[in-house]
Amino acid sequence: MLTFTALGPFQAWSDGASLDLGGQRQRAVLARLLVAGGRAVPVNTLIDELWPGSPPAQALSTIQGYVSRLRRALEPDRAPREEAGVLVSAAPGYALRAAPEQVDAWRFEALVKSDGDPARVWAAMDTALGLWRGPALAEFAELSWAATEASRLEELRLIAVERRAGAGLALGRATALVADLEAHALAYPLREEAWRLLSVALYRMGRQGDALAALRRARAVWRDELGLDLSAGLKRLEADMLAQRLEEPAAATPAAHDSGRGKVLRVLVADDQALVRAGLRAMLDIEAGVELAGEAGNGEEAITGVRETRPDVVLLDIQMPHLDGLAAARRILAEDRPPKVVMMTTFGSDENLYAALRAGVSGFVLKTSAPEQFLAAIRAAAAGDALIDPAVTTRLISAFTGRTDPASPPALAGLSDARLDVLKLVARGLTNRQIGQTLALSEEEAGVMVKSLLEHLGLFDRAQLVMAAYESGLVTPGTAVTK
Repeated sequence: MLTFTALGPFQAWSDGASLDLGGQRQRAVLARLLVAGGRAVPVNTLIDELWPGSPPAQALSTIQGYVSRLRRALEPDRAPREEAGVLVSAAPGYALRAAPEQVDAWRFEALVKSDGDPARVWAAMDTALGLWRGPALAEFAELSWAATEASRLEELRLIAVERRAGAGLALGRATALVADLEAHALAYPLREEAWRLLSVALYRMGRQGDALAALRRARAVWRDELGLDLSAGLKRLEADMLAQRLEEPAAATPAAHDSGRGKVLRVLVADDQALVRAGLRAMLDIEAGVELAGEAGNGEEAITGVRETRPDVVLLDIQMPHLDGLAAARRILAEDRPPKVVMMTTFGSDENLYAALRAGVSGFVLKTSAPEQFLAAIRAAAAGDALIDPAVTTRLISAFTGRTDPASPPALAGLSDARLDVLKLVARGLTNRQIGQTLALSEEEAGVMVKSLLEHLGLFDRAQLVMAAYESGLVTPGTAVTK
């Protein structure tokens, strides 16, 4: 059987025996076709990418010679006039024809996308990581296409490491995972999931002090490197640990579960920058439990896309041509049974963010956020949880204190003390599960009370409840941040 390996030294094998693929540039032709994933690569592209900026005069005939020699190496028994079956001519260039199981990188990517219960995820990620024998495509690192693909595969490898660890925690294997997770967090200190997994593993072992210390180390690194505090997710984890209310067993990693309803979440991406859309599309393509419902390049296209595809969540840029994200969000949320809307922003003015909160969006995510944060935002929005970091909310409310709005909800007079308590906890960013734990209710009972508050106040989104709590004076800036 013919196989190809790119997750380490680039080689082709025939029944376990290494094949002679020739010199560096000839090998690069085959590697470039492998990176294309079976799609045809035009000859002109091969020339431009193998000789960046300075192709030789005889580049076309040189490429043809490389292909001819590679075909003989890959199919030595093929008759002279017989059509090639592996490295094939595919106008306007060439393509590599192979099954996913023949190419380690293709098989690896399929395994990383696999889903199931923790035992199945553990086995799939273990197999996927076992395919790596060294840095991907390292011998072609000076070529931009190889460097780009190597970076993509490395990101997938890190996701596989974290998915495996998350499944292991769900299977009760915290003790065996701690050493590897410590090394992972130290090697990639800006990855939120690395610190989350390490701290949860330590907590599961009964080492609560060490778990909290890991989060303090993460906070110090982020402040030094990025000038940022911990993410809202890690702050919630820290608060749960301090209150000793972390559930057993650990939940599966974000990449290993969906919104909890056993369905795939469909996401519409709306941004006027093609590169941003491409990055989000790639993120969704490799993530289990979510899929791309459609794309839009402006607000009008986003509204049309929502009506045509009926997504669960819309990732919507706050500033776009023709119709900006804020106006588009208002129109989308006015539709019958609207999707959840998460605004994307590079920095965002307080004026726009405040208006978006009033409109009922489910929160914000920075475009510079890690993929894990986008995915957490998608799932949290679909589940009806607040995505608004209280630190952001209190800053906005402080900036707009005293502003009146005829569209604001009625006063909170007449609400029972129990409902007011729930509203305060919603304003602090707690999920239904956390509210239930705080008030000795089941998660379902907390959800019913949140729904009744929405109905009573004539609101339709959790984010609007947060605004109502601040604007009524029930919660004031500086008192709601408990994370």
